[in-house]
Amino acid sequence: MRLLKVSKNYSSKSASKSASKSASKSASKIVPALMLLPACILLIVLVILPLLMLVVASLSNFNARSLFTGEFEFVGIQQYLALFADKGFYYSLGITIAFAAFLVITSVLIGMWVAQTMFKQSAVVRVIMSIVLVAAWAMPNVAAALVFKWMFQPGYGVVGWLLTQLKIFGNIRNLSWTSNTNLAFCCIGLIIVWQAVPYIAITLYAAQKQIAPEYAEAAAVDGASKTRIYWQITVPILAPQLTAITILSCIWDFNVFNQIWLLTQGGPRESTATVGVFTYKKAFINFSIGQGSAISVVTTLILFFATVYYIRRLLKNGDEL
Repeated sequence: MRLLKVSKNYSSKSASKSASKSASKSASKIVPALMLLPACILLIVLVILPLLMLVVASLSNFNARSLFTGEFEFVGIQQYLALFADKGFYYSLGITIAFAAFLVITSVLIGMWVAQTMFKQSAVVRVIMSIVLVAAWAMPNVAAALVFKWMFQPGYGVVGWLLTQLKIFGNIRNLSWTSNTNLAFCCIGLIIVWQAVPYIAITLYAAQKQIAPEYAEAAAVDGASKTRIYWQITVPILAPQLTAITILSCIWDFNVFNQIWLLTQGGPRESTATVGVFTYKKAFINFSIGQGSAISVVTTLILFFATVYYIRRLLKNGDEL
């Protein structure tokens, strides 16, 4: 009888232990899910639902009237067929890719140089440089574009006045910088690079500070120059940060709109109308919201597949993200 009682007690204890273990396991699964729930809700509301609405609008004849009446008709892929038959779309896509590539390369190279310059300076100089960089980066795009627009204004712009005083190109105080395609792109690119470099420089500087100095010291003992140490030791170690910066810069520069619209509105003669400007004019000036949505879907897919391809190439080559 005692053995029977002991066995019953043991079985009840083991059953309670197993029940408590299963309860703790289920709780350990539920708690993380509950903690992730707010982020998932925000992701669905702010990302997934707008993307679904964008796709639905691209398959319809949604226009300005539909905003007030809520009435629209599904037209299938007609918006996409009309888009791919539009030569203006191919032109805007081409100049967007070329301009974004130039901006990314220029911003990353200048950012690397600024980060390396900060790394060599004293603490006081680094603090001053950091304050200046953060101030430039924190300025809103609209405010920065308006300031640069005033600086390049014909007649009283400070850039034309300064270059005239330096007698580099003669008297160019009345030069209309935005009436020439090349000059307009130079002005726009200057604004974008000016605001992109601070983020890149500070990110790379922070990453470079984490590199153990023994690598550079060992290479210097072997007779390597500072330039060779930077490009063959420092840059490969910074590859994950450079990868993230490059991907983000590609996305940001591909979708640039504010600076172009405030300076040129796509002119002269639509020569600076990148995909962002082209989409805005289609959707909110011509009120062809369905076609504008189709352009947005296409550009989103282009950026998505380009990013996936770039990351897969890096992983295939053995690089770490």
